[in-house]
Amino acid sequence: MIMEELQTMKKKQYLEQPKERISGSEAIVRCLLAEGVDMIYGYPGGAIMPVYDELYKYQNEIHHVLTRHEQGATHAAQGYARISGKVGVAMATSGPGATNLITGIADAQIDSTPMVCITGQVASHLLGSDAFQETDIVGISTPVTKWNHQITNAAEIPEVIAKAFYIARSGRPGPVLIDITKDAQFAEFDFQYKKCEGVRSYLPVPKTDKASLDQAAEIINGAKKPMIVWGQGVILAHAEEQLKAMIEKTGIPAAWTILGASAISTSHPLNIGMVGMHGNYAPNVLTNDCDVLIAIGMRFDDRVTGKLDEYAKQAKIIHFEIDPAEVDKNVKTDVAVLGDAKESLTQILPLLEVKTHKSWHQKFKDLYAIEFEKVIKNDLHPTKDGLTMGEVLNEINSKSGGNAAIVSDVGQHQMITCRYADFNVSKSNITSGGLGTMGFALPAAIGAKMAAPNREVIAIIGDGGYQMTIQELGTIFQQKTAVKIVVLNNNFLGMVRQWQQLFFDKRYASTEMTNPDFVAIAKGYHIQARRVSEREELGSAIEEMMKSQDAYFLEVCVEKEDNVFPMVPSGASVSDIRLE
Repeated sequence: MIMEELQTMKKKQYLEQPKERISGSEAIVRCLLAEGVDMIYGYPGGAIMPVYDELYKYQNEIHHVLTRHEQGATHAAQGYARISGKVGVAMATSGPGATNLITGIADAQIDSTPMVCITGQVASHLLGSDAFQETDIVGISTPVTKWNHQITNAAEIPEVIAKAFYIARSGRPGPVLIDITKDAQFAEFDFQYKKCEGVRSYLPVPKTDKASLDQAAEIINGAKKPMIVWGQGVILAHAEEQLKAMIEKTGIPAAWTILGASAISTSHPLNIGMVGMHGNYAPNVLTNDCDVLIAIGMRFDDRVTGKLDEYAKQAKIIHFEIDPAEVDKNVKTDVAVLGDAKESLTQILPLLEVKTHKSWHQKFKDLYAIEFEKVIKNDLHPTKDGLTMGEVLNEINSKSGGNAAIVSDVGQHQMITCRYADFNVSKSNITSGGLGTMGFALPAAIGAKMAAPNREVIAIIGDGGYQMTIQELGTIFQQKTAVKIVVLNNNFLGMVRQWQQLFFDKRYASTEMTNPDFVAIAKGYHIQARRVSEREELGSAIEEMMKSQDAYFLEVCVEKEDNVFPMVPSGASVSDIRLE
């Protein structure tokens, strides 16, 4: 309690200060402190050096994490933001430092992650001259940021940074980039900070219309075969309890998109699994059988909908959404309920009737039984010699009790993780959804563990994605971040290989990998490491990993040519989902 009071007093000190003459670089640090920033991920260089010099002076108040690559800094900031709900902060120098941020920024944009990136820039008199390490990062980042701005005058710094944090965290969150010339960092001005409370012409949360709520409630109450699909919007709005209350009152079976996972416990009786390309059989098939589809905080992306011409054409569509741009973008809605999901679900709950929909729910159970026999049983309890990714996840579930935060990379292991990981706690599934960024998991797990040091954070990574950001083992070593790393090694780019097998007559073009000794590499970074290739060793290895108080690396050699099913082939209807 005393610590909280001290922190509040500190923040007030920064917020209520009189004007004082300081440099632009010190102003940047003071602005960050005023916004409650205590962690920054970054990589120094010439054009951002004045800010780093100031950070050195404030190192007791802001912890800077030196990642091994600027992309790693953005993913770490994303992991930090995703598990904490706070704004992640990344920093880089000009030129290549700034351009190396772009992948993480684009990832944050499509996955609605609040992030502020600060880049240094060459001195303003050199702009446009192709100076050393000059690049137009504002121009480059415009398509993948929620907002960006270049500062050439130090006096702009407080207002722009305040605006950056407001835009990044408000409404539908997203990344913001601030580019600051070197002369603006050196220049002095009369500093005073005021938090941003609104931006002209920017309405972060549209007002929920009562008529749309009434209309939606009437359709839901009259439905015979309703189905809910929820996405990350529920988590971002902190609407988990409201969604749970709605599901339990109405008895409506509810499925989730990848980024929606963990909002409701995996074991909840009305949780019917994942929709999408490698989602569960029942919710995909019955999407084209329901009479009302209620979408909450999701954007109907192509991985969820499959062939749009055949997506839920028989159903009335109700869309709860904060971003008006997403309504009717891909799927035509009958009723759009705009606004914050927590608010709109709270308002609609009294209007909904108590129901059970038992016979309709039974259809999902019957189809699950088919999927279990055909797919799930063999994934989780295999009888063949080779280890499966599914049984690794099953063992992790057993040892973690479903309370760990799971950070997955992109590929077959991602789909297996999302399908089989047990989640009892919200904000536990951290992965790259819309952009599908290989290399995401290792740095994102670092950020997640630093934001939630008391939670178990396990990174599940393929041998391909792991080598894209493997250098961040150096960050783990330096920061002593107790991340658990599980590499599921099949010596292939597994998902690409699966598609090549199914659709390209097994022409494995550039997908087979000759891998290094991952255990030796981990040990080179002084991280405890182990390799498992036999089923008998798996349980004890995962137990040893979970008991470790420090970072731990576990390589599991899984079957080389295993496939992820069910699967909706590209361009097919979701109800044409394949079980083999």
